[in-house]
Amino acid sequence: MNTEMNKAIQDEYPDDFAWCFGCGRLNKDGYHFRTGWDGEQTVTYYDPEEKHIAIPGFVYGGLIASLIDCHGTGSCALALHRKNGHEPGDGAEVPRFVTASLQVNYRKPTPQHVELKAVGTVEEIHPKKFKVEVQVFAGEELCATGEVVGVVMPASFTAK
Repeated sequence: MNTEMNKAIQDEYPDDFAWCFGCGRLNKDGYHFRTGWDGEQTVTYYDPEEKHIAIPGFVYGGLIASLIDCHGTGSCALALHRKNGHEPGDGAEVPRFVTASLQVNYRKPTPQHVELKAVGTVEEIHPKKFKVEVQVFAGEELCATGEVVGVVMPASFTAK
């Protein structure tokens, strides 16, 4: 299906921080997850490849965990960016988050050959910390849920 995401927060990450295997646009081998707004919730769409197999017919759980993780940190960045009065594509520098906590719950086996959709609900829990509740659907089927706590990337990450 390959649903398009027009304005993803990951497209705005500075080049030095666009290498994540999950969501880094500059990582040629990565998943290239892209997260944007859908009203007050966040969404990421992804079509698993044949190589993302657990057993024939089902997606590898590590991909689902990565999707929840990157969707969560991207959602945190979207929320803080919006709180600061900005939206992806407006030219303002975007905040970058890292994962402080990741929880994944596998509800049902995730079938292959079905587009995945991660839906996030963001809650601010501190000026530099956000929590995102994530649901992952394969088509209409809820396959996994998770929670990501993201924190604004520490300055030590940017020191060269």
